[in-house]
Amino acid sequence: QVQLVESGGGSVQAGGSLRLSCAASGNPLMIDVMGWYRQAPGNQRELVATFTGGGSTNYADSVKGRFTISRDYGKNTLYLQMNSLKPEDTAVYYCAGGRRSLRPTPDYWGQGTQVTVSS
Repeated sequence: QVQLVESGGGSVQAGGSLRLSCAASGNPLMIDVMGWYRQAPGNQRELVATFTGGGSTNYADSVKGRFTISRDYGKNTLYLQMNSLKPEDTAVYYCAGGRRSLRPTPDYWGQGTQVTVSS
């Protein structure tokens, strides 16, 4: 089993930056693909960024050029650097991991961390 714990959320003004972290414990080698999702009130959970076992990254169009996903295998930690934040980025952000894929749903979820961007 794998446990994922997010940290780094908070409140920031528009244009600011935050870095989210996701620490994996248990048996993190089971995870090949990791990603960040977010869910705003009244909205469905959406995939924001992914990091595959081969080191490839993908981003939702809404965050391209502003967010960067990275993974430190030595620390078993996934990061999401968020720059030029906008009020529409306000959401609960979830870390997720998949043994082979994040589709249709990840195998593992973190508990979520709140990000609030004020205008």
